[in-house]
Amino acid sequence: MRIGIDIRLIGKQRTGDEAVFFGLVKSLRTTNLYEYTNEGIKFFLFTDISDKSKLEEIRQNLEIAEDDNFKIISIAAKNKFIWNFWSLPKYLRKNPVDVYLTQYITPFFVPKKIKIVTIIHDISFNFFPQFIKKTDLFFLKTLIPLSVKRADLILGVSEFTENEIIKFYKVSKDKVDFFHNAVSEEFKAQDVSREKKDEARKKYGLPEKYILYLGTLQPRKNIPLLVESYAKIKEKIPQVKLVLAGSRQAHNFDWRIDRMIEKYGLEKDVVFSGFVDEKDKAVLYKAAHVFAFPSFYEGFGIPVLESFIVGTPVLASDIPSLREVGGDGALFADPLDIDKFSETLYSICIEENLRSRLVDSGKRRAELFLWKNSAKKILEIFNGFL
Repeated sequence: MRIGIDIRLIGKQRTGDEAVFFGLVKSLRTTNLYEYTNEGIKFFLFTDISDKSKLEEIRQNLEIAEDDNFKIISIAAKNKFIWNFWSLPKYLRKNPVDVYLTQYITPFFVPKKIKIVTIIHDISFNFFPQFIKKTDLFFLKTLIPLSVKRADLILGVSEFTENEIIKFYKVSKDKVDFFHNAVSEEFKAQDVSREKKDEARKKYGLPEKYILYLGTLQPRKNIPLLVESYAKIKEKIPQVKLVLAGSRQAHNFDWRIDRMIEKYGLEKDVVFSGFVDEKDKAVLYKAAHVFAFPSFYEGFGIPVLESFIVGTPVLASDIPSLREVGGDGALFADPLDIDKFSETLYSICIEENLRSRLVDSGKRRAELFLWKNSAKKILEIFNGFL
């Protein structure tokens, strides 16, 4: 069996969706493939990166050996549309695979005998179009329905996302499935010692005690509510600051964050750490007093699991996907109710018994989500096509 996987995200600092493909590929790499077929499986990992040093870095990070069943294939193109609609299909017509795994937009003009599986992390753009650039929204609204039609199987990253896809795109349940995201072993092995915390504080300008948000700073993430919630309780917890970890220069930065900081005079209380290196994420979570995740909409919510693993109490939006992930390991509050969110944030900051309970239950909850389990489910899906 020949499996093609689109790994263009790996090495692009795209946070959540990059972590998904890295976690899946790495776990596929360490799974006993002969449990699924006596003929063996070969994986062809397609990327648009052509820089040799970058390709070597990806190969080392994925632990791919020269004589492995995994091979990275670089296909150059001027942009992602040419790559998806011309360069990759041209390659696959000459070098077909049995199954091709990608995300969102499927390649067109490939032989029908190639089974296409696409991962859809979430379909928030259908429910919050006001938070999406008009050009991006045009392509999403145009190409996703076509991709859903072309795909042989669509995978959500949670049961919630699976149901959303079925309802919104009106596709058969037989054509949609889901697997759960997880946290990488590399994250779990990161150094979170006191010395590493001190290094991180210097590197990212972190205060001694802080509430953390880590992720993209897009409007869908609802960061202005977090800023306002923090403003309401700041006087009662003067020693606690707010850290927003993410790049201000990244795509679709929410300018309302700055407006809210200015409105409440929080310039000295809100810290922007900038983009956080993957190798430093665990220590930022570990050093945090609370992790807050106020998003309007998520397909899954890996940061919740990352916080569980290092033992940081979590306050998350009361939305179905985060309930599915967080279970009894987190507190939840309505992402539209500033009073409720701020009250819950204050409780999780000061109540030690509550914090201890959340840490214990969060760690147990995290053990339910493992990449090896997701990789096995993906392999079973691949094998089902033969």
